[in-house]
Amino acid sequence: MRAAHAIPVEPSADQVIDAILQEASERAAQRQLATRLAAPAPAVEQTRPALQAVFRIDVRSEVFRRALESISPNIQTVGFAGFFGLTTSHRRFASDVPELRLPVLLNPALTSRAGRPEDSTTDQAVRFKSRARRAWGRFKLAAVSSFAFVEAAGPIYLAQLLGDALGLRRPPGPIDPEPNFDPRLDLATRARMAETVLRAMSLTRAFGRLVLLVGHGANVVNNPQASGLHCGACGGYSGEVNARLLAALLNNPEVRSELASQNIHVPAETLFLGALHDTTTDAITLYGADHPSPSHQQDIEQATVWLAAAGKITRSERALRLPRASGERTIPQRSRDWAEVRPEWALAGCQAFIAAPRQTTVGKRLDGQVFLHDYTWQQDTGFGVLELIMTAPVVVASWISLPYYGSTVAPQIFGAGNKLLHNVAGGIGVVEGNGGLLRAGLPWQSVHDGDRYAHEPLRLSVCIDAPREAMTDILRRHDGVRALFDNQWLHLFALDERGRMAWRYAGDLQWIVNGESSAR
Repeated sequence: MRAAHAIPVEPSADQVIDAILQEASERAAQRQLATRLAAPAPAVEQTRPALQAVFRIDVRSEVFRRALESISPNIQTVGFAGFFGLTTSHRRFASDVPELRLPVLLNPALTSRAGRPEDSTTDQAVRFKSRARRAWGRFKLAAVSSFAFVEAAGPIYLAQLLGDALGLRRPPGPIDPEPNFDPRLDLATRARMAETVLRAMSLTRAFGRLVLLVGHGANVVNNPQASGLHCGACGGYSGEVNARLLAALLNNPEVRSELASQNIHVPAETLFLGALHDTTTDAITLYGADHPSPSHQQDIEQATVWLAAAGKITRSERALRLPRASGERTIPQRSRDWAEVRPEWALAGCQAFIAAPRQTTVGKRLDGQVFLHDYTWQQDTGFGVLELIMTAPVVVASWISLPYYGSTVAPQIFGAGNKLLHNVAGGIGVVEGNGGLLRAGLPWQSVHDGDRYAHEPLRLSVCIDAPREAMTDILRRHDGVRALFDNQWLHLFALDERGRMAWRYAGDLQWIVNGESSAR
């Protein structure tokens, strides 16, 4: 006798109609994307860039990258995974708690901590304050005390609430000292890490004088879902630690010498700097003090001007989507407003993932709906980088897309309910109101603006500029990834040499000519 769950589900007539309409909606979105990608790319001068900036493959980064490149032809941006290829277990300054700054698919291979041994005296003083702060925070959020705490201690927080309401306080940003690897990490390992990362981001030549490694995070107040605005590839933390660690690695003269032996020649005058993109305010923090360089001061000052201008352009574009935003000047204050339920849209609207050279997408408006990963298959001997992209970033992107999809089409099952009614329970989740089950997924305010949906529920379209045979071989070796496409949780397309969505994956390791492509 077969188990009930093993019996195939017979769809009803309404479900068949819904499936057809879902497919039609996705085909329409894919046709629009194909039209944009097929448009001629603007001519780009093949000169050494004055500024290179490596951003997280996040739909919010697409808007900022496009804005930054529009300011000067001497600016080049790159898209790469937010943990920058460093799977590190990190300890903040004065903390004994290891933070896994890596995707949940992976295990930590490195350890790092903020500060140096000579900071031990300061470390001890801060440690006591941090422990007291954490203990107080755990008490406030404990299952027993959380509901009674507001009534008993509310008046104590009156001044703080007024300051937050009037925008007089700024949420604290990451202020840790420079992070450092475990000193036992040998040179050969560090050089191998650096080579792997540079090849994975297709950045092995034509280095600029200044290269920014830009992680991302969000400074918000009164937001239990704040980790959802941070970097998913960094375990729900902000991404500055991984960016600063990689900058230190690539600035090391011994590591550069080893890279040269692998035919990756980083010019002596190239300086790498870690940075942090605050996705709520679109401000960029440069960690220039990590690597003081008087000879690069003018470059850093020029980059600061460019980044500020790009931030203004990005905020102006984002203000068109955010409720009650009246221009770019009103955007930063949303991060300081404890009553703001939509400080930003996060990844609402995500529709596609593209792994291709930047030339394929540069200058093309993708409306903050696309994950952009730079990839040049001609430099990928053996297709190891392609395999990494398809088995890690693509999978993580699907994990991002599907919760938005579920929280939109079935909010009562997959959503977190009304954010206005949330109470944090035990520091592990939220309940809606004063009881009931913990709510998973995204709150209604993250996918709906009060009048209409902010997220269109579409299954993610993955577009990769690589030979079909190579992608087929990878799918053949990875059943879990293949199941995502064979079972139509994701769509897969192969781009041709002109950036057109020429081939569609049809399942069972077969490809067909894409009907939405203008390649025919």
